[in-house]
Amino acid sequence: MKKSLLLALVAMITFSTFANGQKEDGKIVIGANIYSFADNFMNGVIKPELETYAPSKGVEIQIVDSEGQQAKLNDQVDVFITKGVDVLAINLVDPAAAQAIINKARAAKIPLILFNKEATEPGVMDSYDKVWYVGTDSAEAGIIQGQMMVKDWKANPSWDKNGDGVVQYVLLKGEPGHPDAEARTVESVKAFRDAGIEVEQLALEADPNWSTVHGNDKMAAWLTSSFGSDIELVIANNDGMAFGAITAQKAAGVRLPIYGVDALAQALTHIADGEMDGTVLNDGVNQARATVDLAINAAMGKNVTEGTNWKVQTNGTKAVRVPYVAVTKDNYMDFK
Repeated sequence: MKKSLLLALVAMITFSTFANGQKEDGKIVIGANIYSFADNFMNGVIKPELETYAPSKGVEIQIVDSEGQQAKLNDQVDVFITKGVDVLAINLVDPAAAQAIINKARAAKIPLILFNKEATEPGVMDSYDKVWYVGTDSAEAGIIQGQMMVKDWKANPSWDKNGDGVVQYVLLKGEPGHPDAEARTVESVKAFRDAGIEVEQLALEADPNWSTVHGNDKMAAWLTSSFGSDIELVIANNDGMAFGAITAQKAAGVRLPIYGVDALAQALTHIADGEMDGTVLNDGVNQARATVDLAINAAMGKNVTEGTNWKVQTNGTKAVRVPYVAVTKDNYMDFK
């Protein structure tokens, strides 16, 4: 018993010393994660913006890679809490696991900003008064992507290769169950139906990593399949998979209309080179900045939008929504 008490006392002293050491300069410390550094968008846009924007606001940010494992993220949150960070900025691996993270933050009395992956469990955001979400309207990207495709389809009758008036398409889907992947998949195709244009899905494949390799492998397989010559349109839930599909098309010597989401720099280059028809700006820069701004205010006990231009929705979601923007051959230079 005495040994247990001694160990507990040592742990308390160690924690106190470490936590105070983290804040000797008075800086707010944000404990943050990226669900997977393998994700083109998260690692290529949001992570570097977090790393540069937070210091510019006079705060420290510690970012870890959850490697696509919710259990690993749970442990990382425990470590952040033990370190005594002032606020958590968490990119969920599994949107259905938000309650576990919220419970940890609430028990430690640490404010929590969830970003980019929204909780899917009903009511979880109401279980803690110091949790907010920063992200997008999941359906909006699919709607905008669909509207671009409908406009271009109508302007290019030659895309209807067999002249049947039906869009024969293949779709590269992101992570199954991810709100963005599910909404983009539904809304992009729904736009054609809403415009009175019939569609036929030739193939759909999902990838939890949203990867370029997946896009390349699936596109290559589809082009050599029994329906390969029937494909008239390629829809990708993100730019990363679209890049792979473009590589596969080049290897096969074909050029099919293709659309992505994210407006990564490489996508703008593909549009400029005539290898990609459109993408949708997923504004990772402003998602990162809003996450940091809200985190700082939350850590200081202020209204989370104080001194910012961000607005928290009043419909009960406790969310800041960053809008999507269509990017085409007509305006891609604006996003360079």
